[in-house]
Amino acid sequence: MLTSQPRDEAFLSSPAFTKALANGDGRAAKAHLAAGRPIYYGDERHPGKVIKEFPDGRRQLITISRTRQETFIREL
Repeated sequence: MLTSQPRDEAFLSSPAFTKALANGDGRAAKAHLAAGRPIYYGDERHPGKVIKEFPDGRRQLITISRTRQETFIREL
């Protein structure tokens, strides 16, 4: 379940979110990127963090607060 809008931080770092990513075929993510919107996803190498990927291929490591405030950590 990829989305162009960040969700709850607990969900983004949950096993359910990771499983949804693993089971997806990537079509939704590709559609969001093709439409010019970033996608958000988790990576077990960065527990508690979120990767924000932009249509141009840039990737950032971020956190998302409960109020959906994004905090930039670093470029990947």
